[in-house]
Amino acid sequence: MWRALASNALTVLVVGLFLMGGLILWGQSQYKAEGPLETAICLQVKSGSNMTRVSRDLEDQGAISNATIFRMAADYTDKSQQLKAGSFLVREGSSMEQIIDEVTRSGASTCGTEIEYRIGVTRLQTRVRELDPATLNFVEIASFEVGEEETPAVYTEKRDEADTRYRISLAEGVTSWQVVEALKAMDVLAGEVAEIPPEGMLAPDSYEVRPGDERVAVLQDMTEKQLLRVDAVWENRQGGLPLSSPEEMLILASIIEKETGVPEERGQVASVFVNRLNQGMRLQTDPTVIYGVTEGRGTLGRGLRQSELRRATPWNTYVIEGLPPTPIANPGLASLEAAVAPDETDYVFFVADGTGGHAFAETLDEHNRNVAKWREIEAERNSGN
Repeated sequence: MWRALASNALTVLVVGLFLMGGLILWGQSQYKAEGPLETAICLQVKSGSNMTRVSRDLEDQGAISNATIFRMAADYTDKSQQLKAGSFLVREGSSMEQIIDEVTRSGASTCGTEIEYRIGVTRLQTRVRELDPATLNFVEIASFEVGEEETPAVYTEKRDEADTRYRISLAEGVTSWQVVEALKAMDVLAGEVAEIPPEGMLAPDSYEVRPGDERVAVLQDMTEKQLLRVDAVWENRQGGLPLSSPEEMLILASIIEKETGVPEERGQVASVFVNRLNQGMRLQTDPTVIYGVTEGRGTLGRGLRQSELRRATPWNTYVIEGLPPTPIANPGLASLEAAVAPDETDYVFFVADGTGGHAFAETLDEHNRNVAKWREIEAERNSGN
């Protein structure tokens, strides 16, 4: 009898272990399998939340098939206590494993609200926008010019939310003084800036920042990125250029940046200046004269006067030979590359053509005809005002 009972107990134990093993394997397969979510969502994890609340929220939104398995997996992998507050993008078909990794990895929000500060040549624009999980595109909900327009309430509201992300977008051709002034106007940054960084040494790009970041640290990030770009581009330069150093390349790139806003023209504009330098001609470019007047502190806001074109400044390339002593703005990567890989042309002149681009010429006669056409276009425009 006892032998029979022991045999039955052993059988029950084996069956139980077998069922438990099967349950564990099933749970593991559910944990790693593609999830049921058909359209991406933005999951908001509030401060003080826990895996129980998160699992219920995910189950309610159809992102996971079983909240219990989700919680048990988080406990088993020792990630329950690593839950971060923020807004996290959960893509369609994400497994429980992928979702747990997303909400415990870094704490950096990957969706929700983003406030972008756009530092341009003429203005500082702030945009408040939301990421649409379905399209992965940002939808703008507010936009204003700092110091020129009233700050909308939604900006203050979103700025005070813990999971809002912040980004600084620096446009090509902005001067270092303009960058510093813009950073001073951003109320999410901290600290003073004792010195304006050298002209040309801030990389136009997009930078993610956090509330309380030091302005000096942001400038340092911009400088480090520009240094890396300058070194890499100079290393891959063409031979035979009239440039003796990375510094001269940076100066030329800044002039190219200020002379054209048409990406396809950069190589042609670069060729004009390289040809002029090779032939010993003065560069005679208006942006350098403007920099001599403003020294990069804001925009001129009017046309150049004849007296300014004749005035001797270190940057007036109508007066000086060769390159000016410093860059006149912060050039982007494309202008740096154009400076060391210009198009192969015989152009030594160019003038605006009325379309936003330029008309290029090899001879003075051809250039004079292009200038005459441009003056006709200007006259027609002025007569229509």
